[in-house]
Amino acid sequence: MATPIGNAEDITLRALNLLKRATVIACEDTRVTGPLMRRYGIPTPLVAYHDHNGAAMRPKLLARVRAGEVVALVSDAGMPLISDPGYKLVREAQAEGLPVTSLPGASAVLTAVQLSGLPSDRFLFAGFPDHKSGARQSLFRELAKVPATLIFFEGPSRVADSLADMATVFGAREAALVREITKLYEEVRRAALPDLARHYKEAGPPRGEIVIVVAPPGEEAATAEADLDTMLREALTTHSVRDAADLIATATGQPRRAVYARALQVSKDG
Repeated sequence: MATPIGNAEDITLRALNLLKRATVIACEDTRVTGPLMRRYGIPTPLVAYHDHNGAAMRPKLLARVRAGEVVALVSDAGMPLISDPGYKLVREAQAEGLPVTSLPGASAVLTAVQLSGLPSDRFLFAGFPDHKSGARQSLFRELAKVPATLIFFEGPSRVADSLADMATVFGAREAALVREITKLYEEVRRAALPDLARHYKEAGPPRGEIVIVVAPPGEEAATAEADLDTMLREALTTHSVRDAADLIATATGQPRRAVYARALQVSKDG
């Protein structure tokens, strides 16, 4: 079941009722879920279920379900199974024919799409990019031609670098950085990827939980020659002329030969 992603009032009546009736609540961190349960006067016992103890805990939780008990699975915030190990528990329960149902509610992914102002008819959630630039760019290249809005989680300390890599691969697509969703300092900053990368490089790491939403191919801002030169200069700091041209040509849809010629000129001009 979903728990709030910021504002504690974003929990459903159905969730509160079931949490009170459940035999046990399996959560990522009892220190995070505990205060929410105390706020609503829910005395149901908590047990930790996360990546590190999942293999040991799943048989115990499934045994409780087989015995007729009700196990409520929650994450630290939002919908469980999104970037957490809950899906393995659900998969094993279903394989045994045990009853599984979902109580929907708050979701950072869906709320960020709504707040971004970007196309929402088709989107892909790609989780957290790798912390290394090379692996990040490899992921972004895999996703560059996906005809959908892209959604990423990211940590504050890596936002500027991650946005810079997105700008290198995706070009000047429109994007939105959404942070502190449902909280007092909720903020949505919309701009082309190079502008967002520049802003956070200068401003420093933003605070709070962060979701980055990137427009699909074809939604790029107009790629003027100056924009192309900016993207090429950024790409050339970490790539050869040939590789930089390949990246930018893929991201912008411009002819590779023309982009390569421009990359050679930008490289010579320094």
